[in-house]
Amino acid sequence: MAKVIAVSIGLPLMAVILISMFMAAITCLKEEERSIYLVLMEGDALASIHQHSSTMQSNREASKTHAKHLISSHDQFLQTTLDTGSYNKLHSYKHIINGFSVHTTPSQAERLRSKPGVKLVEKDRGVKRMTTYTPEFLSLPKGIWAKEGGETNAGEGVVIGFVDSGINPFHPSFAYDPMLPFKSNLSRFDGACITGPLFPPTSCNGKIVAARYFSAGAEAAATLDPSKDFLSPYDADGHGSHVASIAAGNAGVPVVVNSFCYGKASGIAPRARIAVYKAIYPSVATLADVIAAIDHAVLDGVDILSLSVGPNGPPEDTLTFLNMFDISLLFARKAGVLVVQAAGNNGPASSSVVSFSPWSVTVAASTTNRRYPSSLVLGNGAVLSGVGLSGPSFGNGSVWHKLVLAKDAVKKSGTSPKTEYIEECQHPEVLDPHIVLGSIIICTFSGGFYNGTSTLAGIIGTVKALGMEGFVLVANPSYGDYIAEPMPFAFSGILIPRVEDAKAILKYYEERTKRNKKGNAGEFGALAAVGEGRLASFTGRSPIVSRFSSRGPDIIDNKKHVADVLKPDILAPGHQIWAAWAPISASEPFLRGNSFALLSGTSMSTPHVAGIAALMKQHNPSWTPSMIASAISTTSSKYDHLGQPIMAEGYEVNTLLPATPFDYGSGFVNASRAVDPGLVLSSDYADFISFLCSLPDVDTDAVVAATGEQCNHPFAYPFSLNLPSVTVSALRGSVSVRRTFTNVGNTTETYLATVRPPNGTDICLHPTWFTLTPLGTQDLDIHISVVQPMQNFTFGEIVLTGNLNHIVRITLSVFAISV
Repeated sequence: MAKVIAVSIGLPLMAVILISMFMAAITCLKEEERSIYLVLMEGDALASIHQHSSTMQSNREASKTHAKHLISSHDQFLQTTLDTGSYNKLHSYKHIINGFSVHTTPSQAERLRSKPGVKLVEKDRGVKRMTTYTPEFLSLPKGIWAKEGGETNAGEGVVIGFVDSGINPFHPSFAYDPMLPFKSNLSRFDGACITGPLFPPTSCNGKIVAARYFSAGAEAAATLDPSKDFLSPYDADGHGSHVASIAAGNAGVPVVVNSFCYGKASGIAPRARIAVYKAIYPSVATLADVIAAIDHAVLDGVDILSLSVGPNGPPEDTLTFLNMFDISLLFARKAGVLVVQAAGNNGPASSSVVSFSPWSVTVAASTTNRRYPSSLVLGNGAVLSGVGLSGPSFGNGSVWHKLVLAKDAVKKSGTSPKTEYIEECQHPEVLDPHIVLGSIIICTFSGGFYNGTSTLAGIIGTVKALGMEGFVLVANPSYGDYIAEPMPFAFSGILIPRVEDAKAILKYYEERTKRNKKGNAGEFGALAAVGEGRLASFTGRSPIVSRFSSRGPDIIDNKKHVADVLKPDILAPGHQIWAAWAPISASEPFLRGNSFALLSGTSMSTPHVAGIAALMKQHNPSWTPSMIASAISTTSSKYDHLGQPIMAEGYEVNTLLPATPFDYGSGFVNASRAVDPGLVLSSDYADFISFLCSLPDVDTDAVVAATGEQCNHPFAYPFSLNLPSVTVSALRGSVSVRRTFTNVGNTTETYLATVRPPNGTDICLHPTWFTLTPLGTQDLDIHISVVQPMQNFTFGEIVLTGNLNHIVRITLSVFAISV
């Protein structure tokens, strides 16, 4: 009997134990949520074997064989290392790096880290978009375009690759004109056209020469929405079309929005070809897909890679220069591809730049001198300036319309719960249509706009729903002046961003509004009219570094230790740029239905420089990426169009501060001078390895792991890298730096070297003059001494003036620590 009792007690106990184990397993599974990991393997990728993208093309069969071998090795490695069912391989990287991306758990990722043959395992940080008139602003029609035969030839024979959200192939900026056939056959380029939803075979029309999409990372990271996350190169977002048209859109395309023509748009290199590598989706974007896109762009043979997307911050557990993304760009550079990358939109904070490496050209953003002024005319005759991009109110601004403050138009018996931020005009259902019909409503910039829950699209929806004539968005004294960016309104509207002007409007309004004892408005006597806001004016100071543009100094790690590299490299237009758009506009409902958009960001400045680089490559086909990058930097200007030092927008609205190289790099890009710089400074792949090996306290094993190269020849200092600038982050006593110049001119030229030392330093140059024959080289020794310790970086410049009118500028950035 006892045994029976024992058995009957034992069975439930075993069940409890099993249940506990099962629940623990579930808990572990919950903790082990999958993420995307990027894995770098030992062994050569194709670029390491062939050294240049052009040789990969000429040895295509051998390349295919090696690529298949790498894919097979990745698959076999995963099968023998990770548990069955615990992972999904997303991409094999085989062209510029040997590695793969995998969707798996942290514990499985740790297994990968511990295995021989694995050099680096890094968690995917995700990526972010860095979100007409500029050819004239950059003096292209009379400058470099004229040298290349005008807009019908500018950029001919050059392929620009865009890793972004795809392209709208139906846009006129990307149309092929059979009456103007391309002259070059692009024998070194070999891309493919992958079709899919909204992207038929005819999309690759000669202007668009390749189109692919990369989605494995996106599909692993999120559930894609088939209504907008199209598995094709089609751009449902608009961002990719915008940047591609800035760099290489066709010339003379009419910009029509809301039935109004704002002029004609043209890409910087309108005859350059476009290769599309979609890796950004409206719902999600991953580094895994972006690196796969870069990998394939280099294999195809693009000349220039334009990146208006990228990580939104430094890596957490490795040096900024040694993360998978930047290492991919290093090997793209090794393969002969110039990489142009957005600085980021986290300004004006110090060290906010997110493009770190010296092998990329990092682009900051500036304003142009184009403005879209508008005006509000009050019934008392006062005229207030504002910002808008809409037509005038009915009567062309000469017919008066009732002016109504939003909170005075609330329904008296309303039961709507949407009472927060009524003054911001976001909810038409709370307003009395009898009061606001045909009126101009006054909306107030309050907490909703400040925290991002209220939008201009909300105001437009309210105006449309209730049949109003237009709107005014005034500043709120509680929040101060706000930043007003012009947007194309389908209804009359104006932004009044200054508190002082808002007070004048409200004072007039109260004087003409009759209220009862409870303070409720009963009669509205204030009148107003909105003026024309779609006509551009070309006045004022420019360029100015845009507030949002990310700033230097460059950093080595996420603890913000400063690097001896100048970032950003260059400044270009990136504020209020008209360019192509996708009517679906999945991420910007306000722009839905439009074929053009006016946007700001380093996303916009980057393709300007990519387009200029294409013009330079056309003019100088044998130039390497470092020669192009050098010429862009050394010919730039630190002065605006008024001849004054460039200024930068600060944190406070309407504040300008003296800009420094950490705002604009070497200066504002000058395309016409960049094509004929006189001298260039070159760095190759081996130099970049020497740079990495010379970083302070660097783990050389980490360099070997990331690059596969030994640290046999490190520089004495990181700033010994032959860049077109000198940045010393901590100078104690004195140091000597050398820069080597090559004459790329057609004739012998003599140069005189002068210097403006940074405050707190003394600089000696040797030699102070030299003569160079074509392709001749010259070393310039720069001896920098601290004469007075400083509290921060100070800046100076070396200027080499040639007797044939070439001027070469080398930016100096030095933090003098001690004598």
